[in-house]
Amino acid sequence: MATPQGAPNPFKDPSIINEKGTIPNNAPMSSPSVNGTLVSVPLEKNIEPSALENQTSIWAGYEQDVLPPKEHSRWLRNLRHQIMYLYRRLFGIVFVTNLGILISVAVNFKTTDTLFIGKVVIGNLFGAILMRQDYVIDAFFVVCTSIPRSWPLWIRRIAARVYHIGGLHSGAGASGTMWLILFCVKASVEVARGEGRATGATLVVSYLVLALLLTILIFAHPTLRRKFHDNFEATHRFLGWSATAVVWAQNLFTFELSVSLALPWFRLKKVPVRCEKLSNHAVRMYFDYATPGAGSFVRLSDAPMTEWHSFATMPEPGKTGFSLVVSRAGDWTIKMIAKPPTHIWKRGIPTYGVMKIAPMFRRLVVVATGSGIGPCTAAIMEKKIPIRVLWTAPDVRQTFGDKLVDSILEANPESVIYNTRQHGKPDMVKLTYRLVTEFKAEAVVIISNQTLTEKVVYGMMSRGIPAFGAIWDS
Repeated sequence: MATPQGAPNPFKDPSIINEKGTIPNNAPMSSPSVNGTLVSVPLEKNIEPSALENQTSIWAGYEQDVLPPKEHSRWLRNLRHQIMYLYRRLFGIVFVTNLGILISVAVNFKTTDTLFIGKVVIGNLFGAILMRQDYVIDAFFVVCTSIPRSWPLWIRRIAARVYHIGGLHSGAGASGTMWLILFCVKASVEVARGEGRATGATLVVSYLVLALLLTILIFAHPTLRRKFHDNFEATHRFLGWSATAVVWAQNLFTFELSVSLALPWFRLKKVPVRCEKLSNHAVRMYFDYATPGAGSFVRLSDAPMTEWHSFATMPEPGKTGFSLVVSRAGDWTIKMIAKPPTHIWKRGIPTYGVMKIAPMFRRLVVVATGSGIGPCTAAIMEKKIPIRVLWTAPDVRQTFGDKLVDSILEANPESVIYNTRQHGKPDMVKLTYRLVTEFKAEAVVIISNQTLTEKVVYGMMSRGIPAFGAIWDS
C-alpha cells in the first residue's frame, strides 16, 4: 500500500473533501472493508506469527511507503508549524500589544500616573492566573468544542487548538512583569525626587515582587522547565503565592486575582482510591468522588504543598466515577506503583485537555504510546465518532493488563496494537499516515512524549492533515 511518488494527497481528493475543506455528507463513513483496505484487519502485533499466516497485517511493508511531499516551502512550513505555532502566536499577540502600549506610555514617562501603570500590572497578572483557572479552561473547551461537525473543517481545526490558550497565560504573565519593571523605574524616580504617589515602602515591595516574578519567568523557560521541572513547579507555586501576598499588602485591586488563584485549593480534599496493580510498570486507580466528562484530567498528590501530578481520567459510559493509569515515569510514579495508596489528595475539579476535541471530527485517528492510551480511552468508549486507534507500547498486555487491553479492543475492534518490545519502534509518521489515508480520517490526535508528539504533529500538518497533541506549556 505504498503511496506512489507524487500521488495526490487523499485530503485533497474531491471525492473525500470538497473545496470548502469539509467532508461531504454523502462521503463514505463506514469502516473500510476487509477486501478494500489493509487496516480493516483487527490485529495485535504481539500475537504469534503462526496466527498471521492467512491474514494481511496493516503494518506489513509500511516502511516502504512513500510519503507525499510536504506543503509550502521549507522556511514557511517551519515558521508556521514549528516556530510560530498557535501557542506562540497567542503569546505574541498579548505581548506585542502590551509592548506597543508600554512604549507609548514610556514616551510620556513624566506625565504618566504610577497608579495607572500599577493597574495594568495587576490586569495582566490577573489575566495570566485566569487562563490557568479550572473553570475558565473548561469554559473555553466547552465553547470551542461545541462547534457542529457539519461546519467546514478549516473552522473546526482552528477551534480544536483551544488547548493552546496557555499562550495567553504566558503572554500576560510576561507582559505583567514588563509593566512592573516600568512601574519600578517610575516609582524609583518619584521617590528620589520626593514627588508623586510612590513611597519608600512602595518601592521596596515593588522590587520584591519583581524579583519573584523574574525568578518565575526564568524557570518557566521551556529549556529550564524540562530540565528542572520540579523546581519550575515549586517556583511557580510558592513564589506565585508570595508575590500575590506581597501585592495584597500594596494594592487592594488584587481581590479577584487572589480568589482565582485560591479557588482550586478550596476544593483540596483527601479522597479514597482503589488501586489495581497492573504490573511493576503500571497501576490503575479507581475513584468515586466525581464523574468527569471525556477528555478530562485530574491533579493528584500525596504531599499537596510540594508536588502535584496530572493524569487523564478514564470514565466509562453509564457508570459513576472514573479510573486512571499511573505508569512508571519518575520517583513519584515508582512510589505509587510499589506501594499503592488507599487515600490521596486531589485539587480543583476535573479539567478538560486535548482529547476533549475528539468529537469535533467525523473520522479520527488516535495515536497513543505507552500510558498515553489513558487520555484516549473515554473517547474510544463513547463511540461518538468512527475512530481508528494506533497504540504502541512494550509488552502491552503484560504492562497494562488484559482488562484494559480487552476493553479497548471491545470498543474499537480494529485497533492497531504494536508491541515495540518484540518489533522495535516503528516509523510513527509513516504508520500514522497509512492509517489516516486508509481510514479516510479528518484528523489525528496523538498522546505521547513531547519529542514524538511534535514529530508526528509536524509530519501530518506539513502535509495538510490536521493533527493535535499536548504542548507541555505548564
